[in-house]
Amino acid sequence: MSDYQAPSSLSVGHIHLKVSDLARAEKFYRDVLGLTETQRYGSQAVFLSAGGYHHHVGLNTWQSRGGNPPPEGSTGLFHVAFLYPTRADLARVVRRLIDLKITIEGMADHGVSEAVYLSDPDGNGVELCWDKPKADWPYDAQGQLAMVTEPLNLNSLLALL
Repeated sequence: MSDYQAPSSLSVGHIHLKVSDLARAEKFYRDVLGLTETQRYGSQAVFLSAGGYHHHVGLNTWQSRGGNPPPEGSTGLFHVAFLYPTRADLARVVRRLIDLKITIEGMADHGVSEAVYLSDPDGNGVELCWDKPKADWPYDAQGQLAMVTEPLNLNSLLALL
């Protein structure tokens, strides 16, 4: 085991995805998830963010234009998680998915968070989630975090709207 520990304030700054069709991918991240373009590199790459950050999502076709998603059984990205600041914010984006008839592939209450799962147009897994207050996280008798996968109460979530 390494004696190095990352700082507790570490965060994941952005993801950069290889996509097969830049316009199609951009439309998903812009029109479905509500991100805003911050920079474009011609017809090969676009960067998008929320709140004026330089970019949360980079999309490019440098090595993947017209390509296929990785086959089942391959390594790679399982999903990227977009962490919403409030439960109401998560409810709003879930309502948007429903209104746009975007396929929701799964939903879960993990004890520490509530999450909704879907795929982007290139088959990349996308998790939309909200973290519960740390004081509400479940712990076992030994004081270890005890995450779970329970059904998400969608009616309770959408009742916030």
